[in-house]
Amino acid sequence: MKAIQITFLFFLLFSGAAYSQKPVLTDEDVVNETVTKEIDEVFHSEEFTKKKDKKYADVKGTMVVDIGVVQNGKVSSFFKVDSDIKNIDFINFMSEYILDHKFKFKLQKQQRYKIRYSITF
Repeated sequence: MKAIQITFLFFLLFSGAAYSQKPVLTDEDVVNETVTKEIDEVFHSEEFTKKKDKKYADVKGTMVVDIGVVQNGKVSSFFKVDSDIKNIDFINFMSEYILDHKFKFKLQKQQRYKIRYSITF
């Protein structure tokens, strides 16, 4: 009976580990869509809204940014392409917030993508 319990426990542990691995995305359109969806979720999250409203409640406008993503799902770069928001402190806050984000997917080895993203506050 103990052998069955131990075997079952190992099965649960290893099958859970397999499901927790991040998917590897290979298609550029899928990467673009996934990044856009995740960044939308980040900017509409309660955590982000609280932080933004605490220091930058009066900031309104639109930003167009390029977000670089590398193999392990990390954000490698954040570049402001265009913005009618002139508050440098807010732009730096946005940059740091996005650079700390890690996506829920991976890319193939040596792959990196640049995604253009537009957000309105």
